[in-house]
Amino acid sequence: MKKLLLHPAAKPIVFVLCLLPFAWLVYGAFTDGLGANPAEHLIRATGDWTLRFLCIVLAVTPLRVMTGVNALARFRRMLGLFVYFYVVIHLLSYGWFDMGFDVPDIARDIAKRPFILVGFSAFVLLTPLAATSFNRAIKAMGAKRWQALHRLVYLVAGLGLLHFFWMRAGKNNFAEVFVYAGIIALLLGWRVWNFLGKRKGAATRAAPRIQPGK
Repeated sequence: MKKLLLHPAAKPIVFVLCLLPFAWLVYGAFTDGLGANPAEHLIRATGDWTLRFLCIVLAVTPLRVMTGVNALARFRRMLGLFVYFYVVIHLLSYGWFDMGFDVPDIARDIAKRPFILVGFSAFVLLTPLAATSFNRAIKAMGAKRWQALHRLVYLVAGLGLLHFFWMRAGKNNFAEVFVYAGIIALLLGWRVWNFLGKRKGAATRAAPRIQPGK
């Protein structure tokens, strides 16, 4: 497994796999394969893939720690950029097909509809994460500040889930919402458990040892 992940072809293969959903949507658009309402299908599909890739990114560290396969970490930044890629396509699809790129109308719609405001807020928070997903940014910011900034991904996950919930609320279709909520809760819960475990271990190591007879 480790050898496969470290193979020079591993990253290009993962890159192509990540592009497949987008390629399929483009193919569907050109072949009239997006159903009766292609615009709505495209907006919803790109939103779904944004949330899926967000779950995949959040799963990288738990999988790396639990399996001991540290090579998984080399894909994390690329997967994170694909989260941003799909959210940009999602936003552009909304701005184009729903709003005709009427910027003042888009601004009013964002302010008027809470679920769009939440989704747009997630996009805004993702932007600095994507912009600093490079080695030069880490060196310029310093590792601690870079890590602190990228913890915003947890807030993005919550906002993305809330956006998804409100989108499904109009149709009373919450099955997928519960699935994503369960996955995200599990992944974030693992992080809390791992963090508390590290703190407990550090406190145990720092505690003074009582010598026998003293």
